[in-house]
Amino acid sequence: MNLYIEHTLTQEQRSLLFRRPGRMDRNTSTVVQDLCLDIKQHGDAAVNKYTAAFDHVAMHIGRVPLEEIRTAKESVSPDVVNAFMVAMKNIRTFHESQRSHVQRIPTMEGVVCWREARPIEQVGLYVPAGSAPLPSTLLMLGLPAILAGCSRIVVCSPPQADGAVDPYVLAAASMLGIDEIYNAGGAQAIAAMAYGTKTIPKVDKIFGPGNRYVSAAKQFVSMDPDGAAIDLLAGPSEVLIIADDSASPEIVAYDLLSQAEHDADAQSILVTTNASFAAEVLRILPQRASECSRSTTVKASLEGSYILVVDSLSSAIRFSNEYAPEHLILNVDNADSILSSIRNAGSVFVGPYAPVTAGDYASGTNHTLPTSGTAKWTSGVSLDSFQKYVSFQSISRIGLENLAPTLTTLATVEGLQAHAHAVTSRLSPDHGMV
Repeated sequence: MNLYIEHTLTQEQRSLLFRRPGRMDRNTSTVVQDLCLDIKQHGDAAVNKYTAAFDHVAMHIGRVPLEEIRTAKESVSPDVVNAFMVAMKNIRTFHESQRSHVQRIPTMEGVVCWREARPIEQVGLYVPAGSAPLPSTLLMLGLPAILAGCSRIVVCSPPQADGAVDPYVLAAASMLGIDEIYNAGGAQAIAAMAYGTKTIPKVDKIFGPGNRYVSAAKQFVSMDPDGAAIDLLAGPSEVLIIADDSASPEIVAYDLLSQAEHDADAQSILVTTNASFAAEVLRILPQRASECSRSTTVKASLEGSYILVVDSLSSAIRFSNEYAPEHLILNVDNADSILSSIRNAGSVFVGPYAPVTAGDYASGTNHTLPTSGTAKWTSGVSLDSFQKYVSFQSISRIGLENLAPTLTTLATVEGLQAHAHAVTSRLSPDHGMV
């Protein structure tokens, strides 16, 4: 893990700190484009081919039997079931609070406008289970989909060596009441849901994180008119920690490691105002990294991560806003006082008792978040992600009379004569409207 002092950096060196590891390259895009077009044309046969090639599982994709889903809850420990229940309660509570309330707005006499939320009817949820199963992702995506009222919720998750879907993922699905699950993973699952195959139905929008191949597939199908919409391009995970000397070096070290163990391309960054604090974290990290069960992944991730020492807290905030992290930890004294200065971040963890782990699993916020700097212009998954809004206007005769001069003038300016007649004909006594 590299150490940098901000005031010694050139502008070019500083700019390089904002680059993320593991970005999609041309080779990844080419491989994934060919895969998507193959599945678009050949359906299940192509999905099976890529499952054998990438997941090393020789099998035919299929829907998980209902009985297998219903009994999955019994295959995991009571502690896991209880943890799922607590997480579901908090996630549900937070996302239910996001329901919009219809407001009918009279814009002028006789004209009332409003909008109402409608669910996206068919959604596809991708739940990774490659290097580690992520049943928490199913909770994060499944609950808002259910709350939004999506009529069809399709889940794809990679097969294990025996072709079965991970039991923890199935247990979570059972507790949510989701029963349409397919043993397909990777970019091939994204393409299958986007285009539809004989086995896996086409969906309107695809949700869920994944590796660079999954991200490339989501990007490709979202640009194909025959494909599907997507939530966001969730790349390798990342955390930026702002810490001062009130923070514990041990706690900060574990926060860095907890992000690093996600993926070799994950990035963990510490920005601190104290050089001796930075040195202490650097001293602790190697030993703690070697103790991690995923130490190989952690060490690879830390090679692309760094610590930055800045002159002031305001400089740290400025750097963070420019980096726009997926996760931002504020482990500083009186953290609440700087919240208004945070402009760009996917999810913020405030104070010394708020680890990213809480948001990953059970505090209630969603863990599907913008990465690679996209927090500058987009948000993480929420209830709104599973809905769209339909606008309405109710116009009385007096309302149309009030609007008519404006409407006909603008229609004339744009040379759209029928637009003007659509107004005047309604107000003409010749058409019998009262």
